[in-house]
Amino acid sequence: MRLRNVKGSRETIAANEWVVKDLPACKGHWAERIFNNTNPIHIEIGMGKGQFIMELARLNPDINYIGIEKYSSVLVRALEKMEESTLTNIRFIRMEAENIQEVFAPGEIDQIYLNFSDPWPKDRHAKRRLTSKEFLSRYANIIKKESRIIFKTDNRPLFDFSLEQVEESGWNLINHTFDLHNSKYVEGNIMTEYETRFVKEGKPICRMVITQP
Repeated sequence: MRLRNVKGSRETIAANEWVVKDLPACKGHWAERIFNNTNPIHIEIGMGKGQFIMELARLNPDINYIGIEKYSSVLVRALEKMEESTLTNIRFIRMEAENIQEVFAPGEIDQIYLNFSDPWPKDRHAKRRLTSKEFLSRYANIIKKESRIIFKTDNRPLFDFSLEQVEESGWNLINHTFDLHNSKYVEGNIMTEYETRFVKEGKPICRMVITQP
């Protein structure tokens, strides 16, 4: 997918109060330094325009949420939505997911969401997939023991790859489905922008929930 450049997006992000900039100083201190509380922290990696994570923040005021997005032109759309919101339990980061261990301390994160991640279809790019064993290793260093990672995608080959990586990495597969919206796991599901569109088109959504070994 080719992203449309949004003029001035980097400048908007740099000036926005909801985007955290001094990331090294926050490592290990997100709850008290940024949110001024000790509530659990959930993150979404590759949050897109923010529909999913902002709805979670609205429904769960006692949980802190951090949306991570590497594209300025996408993140700025979420910031536009924040202008109409009174949410205080959400912040945003513009960064590459590979650097996640530089931003969060061991055991600092309580839950991770991966929604409709880039499939990186070429084999030589497999390590870049957010559900690869390389990324699972990164996540293991920042989440609490027995914390969950929840992954959704419409891409069946990526989902099959992800299931293999979970097994190879020794993670625990709590549950999974190849058709979320026709399964018992759909109750309480919050949809992303992509998911809303795909469901209207009749595409099945795959979802899995895993915990580290």
